[in-house]
Amino acid sequence: MKPSDVSVVIPARNEASTIAGAIRSALNAGAVEIIVADGGSSDETIDRANEAGATRIVRSTPGRGRQLNCGLQAVTGSLVLFLHADSRLGTQCLQQICDASGEVWGAFRQQIDAPGILYRLLESGNALRVKTRRMPFGDQAIFVDKKVLLEQGGIADIPLMEDVDLSRRLRRSSRPLLLDGPVIVSARRWQRRGVIRQTLRNWSIQAAYALGVRPEQLNKWYQS
Repeated sequence: MKPSDVSVVIPARNEASTIAGAIRSALNAGAVEIIVADGGSSDETIDRANEAGATRIVRSTPGRGRQLNCGLQAVTGSLVLFLHADSRLGTQCLQQICDASGEVWGAFRQQIDAPGILYRLLESGNALRVKTRRMPFGDQAIFVDKKVLLEQGGIADIPLMEDVDLSRRLRRSSRPLLLDGPVIVSARRWQRRGVIRQTLRNWSIQAAYALGVRPEQLNKWYQS
């Protein structure tokens, strides 16, 4: 496998300020197929994506699960990587996947794009979650063999927690691989509310999902 065999799918909605960085990082890592799944942007996201070198723009109604599935349908590579629009791949990310022969899915260590010990603790904790709970999240750039993903039913058509749903299904058959990456993650979520407050908010949403609260309701809480 070569980096060019990895198709990168980027879900986006009103990400004009970040989408070019995500696309260029994928190109610099060796990707040749970069699909932006736009969920109805009202800003210049699509223009910025085309200018940055996106291979294809696909459109869907909003909802990350729906957008990811829409992008997945356009993938021609043998392995797909899902990259958030406010994240960037390290230059060696795709090569690391190619070097990990035999693994069908996994994610990367993060580098949160801000200084401070709290961010370093978040990075370590998220890596530990993958190792101990076999639970990568979407902002760790989950990658998976396309055939395996399709056999598992693709991405759940839900607006939030689609990454948790996917990891739960995939970990039943194999352990996720945690690669060094890094995937560089925007700190804007934590900066908006504060690291501790945002982390507690994330944990509460995860707990509510585990208790059976519908993803549609959780998405309303997350967006508020």
